Amino acid sequence: MPGLCFSPSQMKLHAMEFIPFGKTHTLQKTPIILFLLGTFALLLLTIIPLCYPLLGYPLYQNFSKSPPSSSLGSKDDHVLLATKCDIFSGEWVPNPEAPYYTNTTCWAIHEHQNCMKYGRSDTEFMKWRWKPDECELPVFDPAEFLEIVRGKSMAFVGDSVGRNQMQALICLLSRVEYPIDVSYTPDEQFKRWRYPSYNFTMATFWSPYLVKEEEADANGPTHTGLFNLYLDQFNEEWTTQIEEFNYLIINAGHWFFRPCVYYENHQIVGCRYCLRDNVTDLPMSYGYRKAFRTAFRAINSLENFKGITFLRTFAPSHYENGEWDQGGDCLRTRPFRTNETKLEGINLELYVTQLEEFKIAEMEGKKRGLKFRLLDTTQAMLLRPDGHPSRYGHWPHENVTLHNDCVHWCLPGPIDTWSDFLLEMLKMEGGGHDESSYQEKFHSSDWKMKLR
Repeated sequence: MPGLCFSPSQMKLHAMEFIPFGKTHTLQKTPIILFLLGTFALLLLTIIPLCYPLLGYPLYQNFSKSPPSSSLGSKDDHVLLATKCDIFSGEWVPNPEAPYYTNTTCWAIHEHQNCMKYGRSDTEFMKWRWKPDECELPVFDPAEFLEIVRGKSMAFVGDSVGRNQMQALICLLSRVEYPIDVSYTPDEQFKRWRYPSYNFTMATFWSPYLVKEEEADANGPTHTGLFNLYLDQFNEEWTTQIEEFNYLIINAGHWFFRPCVYYENHQIVGCRYCLRDNVTDLPMSYGYRKAFRTAFRAINSLENFKGITFLRTFAPSHYENGEWDQGGDCLRTRPFRTNETKLEGINLELYVTQLEEFKIAEMEGKKRGLKFRLLDTTQAMLLRPDGHPSRYGHWPHENVTLHNDCVHWCLPGPIDTWSDFLLEMLKMEGGGHDESSYQEKFHSSDWKMKLR
């Protein structure tokens, strides 16, 4: 029922269907019953759970609104204001001062995200910043970031969108210092960068499915390959490498749209669009859930890992007028407003799956003293159909067949805001705040899971 906020006992999100209210019962109209009923109604209005605005439900907060940005002063003011809102819920507003680097000043931009180099003529997609509903989100300060991470290390584990995020961070930091390549392998999927002046290292670990996988057929049913996913087995290419890192940013998403065969306990349990006889076709969320569960289990099982794990949530693609391989494209030149689109369908299902598995991992991690944080980019990126490379990721005359890219993000572009989010979260970690103040600031999974 759109527009309503249901309590956990009244609402269950499963395959995007809401369970209706149960059968009502007749009440005896006695004064005691009426009194109790009235008391219960007031109590219900007081404790009714918050409902996540990403799903189109209203957000209740008992915080006062922040003053306008012109009144923001010291760093302490920023921290104070940031504790009063969910920084991940908001709108995009014009920012004429952006971008803070260009494709000519940063060498870290992947060719297929170098939109300006390859002919994109409009520039407005670079001139927006994220404005939370109830406060200001400071623009990324590279010097402050490098001071916070001095002597530490950060690993990005996941797919090419995760690599896209790391490259955006490198470009933003380039105003202070460029890193040197300290990779232990020539494989471009496993890069390490070190900032000598700050003794800070960043690394990327390629693992688009997070679990052990192998390509069974390079072509496959959709000409994108067929992959065997071992949903209960760790991918040791990253799980054996991350114990030394202070921060771990984990992500996965778009590769799960490809045909896959799912294995558990060394047996085929089903697949996604593998078109094999006698193999049950399972929803994509089945493999997605099991993969995250195994990845989080791997993190929580590492004896020497003491770092903070950030789950960077799913960033939807924006194909219109066709699928990615059927002429679909993303040609919009302005962001959506929140009332112009909503998270739905498989995007909603994958996002909720992430929240559910994150909550389980967070609870298990607390037993070992580990911290799990939700870097919730989903709403912000849902509103940015204008920020993808489309056809501007390669020269038009290149003798290759490449589909329009509505998955990755132009650099400079909207993905730079992920560094704004990350820095604000790191500031809170290092500010001596207790766990309850962190939860208040970022509305952790405890709050968001009340939509279940």
